[in-house]
Amino acid sequence: MYLLGFDIGSSSVKVSLVESESGRCEASAYYPKQEMKITAEKAGWAEQDPQLWWENAKMALAEVLRTSCVSVSDIKAIGISYQMHGLVAVDSNQKVLRPAIIWCDSRAAGIGAKALQEIGTEHCLSHLLNSPGNFTASKLKWVKENEPDIYSKIYKIMLPGDYIAMKLTGEIKTTVSGLSEGMFWDFKEKSVAKFLLDYYGFDPALIPDTVDTFSVQGELTEEAAKELGLVKGIKVSYRGGDQPNNALSLNVLNPGEIAATGGTSGVVYGVSEEVKYDPLSRVNTFAHVNHTKDLNRLGILLCINGTGILNSWLNKHVGGGTLSYPDMDRAAANIAVGSEGLSIMPFGNGAERVLENRNPGAAVMNLNFNIHKADHLYRAGQEGIAFSFKYGMDIMKGIGIESKVIRAGKANMFFSSVFRNTLATTTGAKIELYNTDGSIGAARGAGYGAGVYSSLKEAFANLKVVDVTEPDVKNQQQYTDAYNRWKEDLNKIINK
Repeated sequence: MYLLGFDIGSSSVKVSLVESESGRCEASAYYPKQEMKITAEKAGWAEQDPQLWWENAKMALAEVLRTSCVSVSDIKAIGISYQMHGLVAVDSNQKVLRPAIIWCDSRAAGIGAKALQEIGTEHCLSHLLNSPGNFTASKLKWVKENEPDIYSKIYKIMLPGDYIAMKLTGEIKTTVSGLSEGMFWDFKEKSVAKFLLDYYGFDPALIPDTVDTFSVQGELTEEAAKELGLVKGIKVSYRGGDQPNNALSLNVLNPGEIAATGGTSGVVYGVSEEVKYDPLSRVNTFAHVNHTKDLNRLGILLCINGTGILNSWLNKHVGGGTLSYPDMDRAAANIAVGSEGLSIMPFGNGAERVLENRNPGAAVMNLNFNIHKADHLYRAGQEGIAFSFKYGMDIMKGIGIESKVIRAGKANMFFSSVFRNTLATTTGAKIELYNTDGSIGAARGAGYGAGVYSSLKEAFANLKVVDVTEPDVKNQQQYTDAYNRWKEDLNKIINK
C-alpha cells in the first residue's frame, strides 16, 4: 500500500511516494528543475499562476510513477503541503480570477497595520494571536480596494493547498489551521473571525467550509485521475501549510518541540499548549495541524524571508553559478568564525515580520577590499542566515519557546556544516537531522487521515536521525562575539 505526498512550494513542486508499512520513500521528484517563476510587477509584489503549481505537480508525479514502477491501484491516499499565506480567488465555475498573491508579497502590510490600529492591538492579538499584518485577509482587502471588478466575481478564496485539493477533488474546502494562517480564525470564539470580516467588508460566504486536517476531505475525481495518471477515488486525507507540515514531518507535535527549515525562507517553529503571542507580532502563532477545539496545539512561527535565497544569490553572482553548494560550504569553512568582521544581512526578500514588517533590504557591511574575498562572503552569508535565526529565536524565548533541540530535514541550508555549526553554537541547541521532507510528511499525514495508520505515533514510527550537530563549546565565545557584532550592524540599519 502506498501514500502520495505533494509539497507545493514557491520554487518547485515536490512529490513523494511512500510505502505505508515500512515508511520507505519509494520515489520522489520535483519540478521544475530550475526555480518556478515568480512575477513581481512592482517592488514588494510576488505572484504566481496557480495553474503553474498544478502543471508542475503533474510533471513531478509523472517522474515518480515512471521511476517507482508501483501500480497506481496500490496508492490509497494523498496529502498536500503548501506554501502558506497565499491568496487564490476563483469564480463559481472554479476558474482562477487573478494570479495568486503569494507569501512573500508585502503589498498589504500597510492595510494590516491600519487594521491593527483601528480595531485595537489587544483585540487582534487576543482573538487572532497576531496582527492582521500582511496575511491572506489583508491581501484580499487589497484586491477589494484595487481590483473591484475582480473582487465582485469572487465565489471563494483559498490558500494554495486548498486550490490543489480543489483540483484533485472538485470540492472547495479549508481547515482551521489554514484559516488561522490567513487571519480568518478567532481563537477566543473558536469560529471564523467575524470581527475582521466585518472590518474589511468581506461577505462570510467567501470563506470555504472547513474539514478536519486529518480526514477524508474528498476523493480524486475522474477528470483529475486522467490528468495525473492515477485511478479515480483515491482519498485526499490531509492538507497543511508548509511550516506546520514540516513540523509534522519531523514528528514535532507536542509542547516544547522545535522544527526548522532553511529553504528560500527560513523558519523555526515551536509548539505550545498555552495561548501565547508576541505583542509586536514579530513571530506568529497559528493553529498547528493537530490543534482541535478541545486540545490546544499552537505553532509559534519565526519566519525569515531571506535565507536560502541569499545563499543562492551568492552562488549565482559571486560564484558565477559554477561552484556547487558543497564547494561553497568547504570554501566558507576555511574562513575563521566571524568572517574577519564582514557582516551580511539576509533581509532582501520583502518585508520581514521579525523586524516589525520593515524592509531594509540585504546588506554587506564592513567589507574591506584588502582583506575579504569570495570565501569570506560565502561564510558571512551563512553566518548571517544563522544569526537571523538566533535573533528571532531570542524573541521566541521571550514568550516561552525554549530551543534545546532543533529538528530539521537534511536539506537546503541544513546541508551546510558552517550554517549548522553557527546555528547550534549561537543558540546552544543540538541540531538533529532526519530522513524526511515536506512531501514525505504529507504522505504520512494522509495515511493517518485515511485510517491507514491508527495514530500519528504509528505514522512516524520509522522516522530516523541521520546526523547530529552539537554546539561547539570550545569556540563558543568566538561565535557569541561574531553574533553580537552582527546584531550591532543590524541595529545600525533598522534604527536609522
